[in-house]
Amino acid sequence: MTVQSPMPHRSEPLPEGSSSQQLFLEPLAAWHLPLLSDPAFQPLLPQLQRALLLQLPERLLGLMRSGGRHRPPQVLVARQHNALLGLLISRPLNRSGSCWQVQHLRIAPAGQHRQLSQQLLREAIQRARGATSWIATSSSLDNDRLAALREQGFQPLLTERLWRLEAPGQGATASPGQEAASDSGSEPALRPLNRRTAWALFQLEQAACPAQLRQLLDRSSDDLLDQSHRRGWMLLDAARNQAVAGLRWLGDHPGGGHDLELTVHPGWSHLIGPGTERLLSQAQQALADGEPLWLRSDVNDHTLDRWLQRRGAESRGERVLMARSVWRRQECPAPAQQAARRLEAMLEQLQPRRRPLPTPVGPR
Repeated sequence: MTVQSPMPHRSEPLPEGSSSQQLFLEPLAAWHLPLLSDPAFQPLLPQLQRALLLQLPERLLGLMRSGGRHRPPQVLVARQHNALLGLLISRPLNRSGSCWQVQHLRIAPAGQHRQLSQQLLREAIQRARGATSWIATSSSLDNDRLAALREQGFQPLLTERLWRLEAPGQGATASPGQEAASDSGSEPALRPLNRRTAWALFQLEQAACPAQLRQLLDRSSDDLLDQSHRRGWMLLDAARNQAVAGLRWLGDHPGGGHDLELTVHPGWSHLIGPGTERLLSQAQQALADGEPLWLRSDVNDHTLDRWLQRRGAESRGERVLMARSVWRRQECPAPAQQAARRLEAMLEQLQPRRRPLPTPVGPR
């Protein structure tokens, strides 16, 4: 059954060969949590519990704030009777809500991976009414996920290599004296991410981002502050008053640890080494919880790959970043209204025109 407008829950037919033809797509509720017993969902359980706890207060705060700031994530589950076959977590990437990201898409081994992925993606896109673009990622080896994304209109934009870096001992972090010495002279100065410096890191990421992806993300410097919770650092070139390298926190990694975004200006690739080491040491010192760090590099950036390997990072495969635009069809006026407008236009042409006033005759 196809429903055009978003509903609290929606039933759709399961793929052929399933034991039942009834599938419910619905927002996550508290009574769903005991059903998340499959190992595929267990790593996401803390995030799902937090999303449930934040739903009501975040919605109340959202009504009092402008721009839809700090929207809670949207969690959809695919349920068949008392069994959860899949779930999808998505959230907006900017304050305006124009760009959304598929954070996690998990399917239980008993579910039909490709078909369920398509149904969850389609339902999530229909529910995010204000979104004009979507971002999703997939392992380059997950053919079912890649096929499901392509069939929902996603196109590959970027291929990245994932790196996992174990937290070092206390001796690996830079001391305050070392950082002060490195800030002197002509070297770029190390600065934290805050409201005064956010514009510089934003301009840096805009310069390093592909043009098509930059347009779809539709971000501002405030979006970087919201996403990173002000946990970020940059190297600022005082002569040009611009950030030339930056590192910021993106979120908790589902496998444990922290996701980080490392960016180096295309014209400052010589900073890969001493410069990026300063940023990474500062992040490890600030986080200081013993958790591993996860970074990404473009598959064509061999200089950054070699530095990460020397740094002791472990390659964890490649992922494909995909995106799509969302075009909303404007509602057409009812047929009766269209007919009335055509009749009104025709009658207007038959109405008598006002006679022109005579031109006054003056003395000659």
